[in-house]
Amino acid sequence: MINNYEEAILLFSCNDRKGLVFKLTDQIFKFGGNITDLNEHVDTAEEKFFIRIAFGYNSNLISQNELIASFKKLADNFNATWQLNFHDEKQKVAIFVSKYEHCLQEILWRNTLNEFNIEIVAIISNHKDLEYLVKQYNYPFYYFEITKESKLAAEKKQLELLSSLEVDTIVLARYMQILSAEFVNRYPNKIINIHHSFLPAFAGGNPYKQAYQRGVKIIGATSHYVTEKLDEGPIIEQDIIRISHSDSLKNLITKGRDLERLVVSRAILLHSQYRILVDGKKTIVFSN
Repeated sequence: MINNYEEAILLFSCNDRKGLVFKLTDQIFKFGGNITDLNEHVDTAEEKFFIRIAFGYNSNLISQNELIASFKKLADNFNATWQLNFHDEKQKVAIFVSKYEHCLQEILWRNTLNEFNIEIVAIISNHKDLEYLVKQYNYPFYYFEITKESKLAAEKKQLELLSSLEVDTIVLARYMQILSAEFVNRYPNKIINIHHSFLPAFAGGNPYKQAYQRGVKIIGATSHYVTEKLDEGPIIEQDIIRISHSDSLKNLITKGRDLERLVVSRAILLHSQYRILVDGKKTIVFSN
């Protein structure tokens, strides 16, 4: 291992043209970097180019600021959207939850195994039901009572807390509140949500009961980034499981919650490893 070896991840997208891969890899070569992973995609219909490059470098030879400056110059030449992330900088995450514990439990357990490149700095809830679980894992728990009259005031306090904790990413682990446009716009493509995949067919309360009564053959879960339009943000991860007439309503709920736990965990992993580029209403996901 090289002394002072550091790792970085470049996400880069722009209009497609010849020589883009060469330009980017040559830039890394010039400062003695070593590419450890490279994934690219060209949307031929839209003529757009997307790439994720993970590379190592010697911080004695080039600093983080110098790296950022070198890629900024290149990005400006191509009018590109880009970001450079450093692997040793864990994303600070706040988890929002209401009363359902399955997603929160999964996230906290997986985080104890160091599966995510994150630091959980707060668990925020509009109920006290899961405070016991959060304390078992020794994370800070913040309770905000939310009523129709106090919702905006509570959100303002939540945003102040998130700012003071320097939160990078928010995970809605079955948080049963609709965030305001002001809240969402503070964290563009930084709020991850999870829900069942019955929308729009079975909207509202008791979606599993509705699906059971209609005799659906597939159930699923979807994780996406939150936008102002409810449940219409860019999709990060999805999964399904087949069911049959022999499945009870209880079975549907159990299987659905299992999917929700797995799908939100995959979404957090992909986000924390900087494997997602957002392109308008859709995502380019470079799975590992």
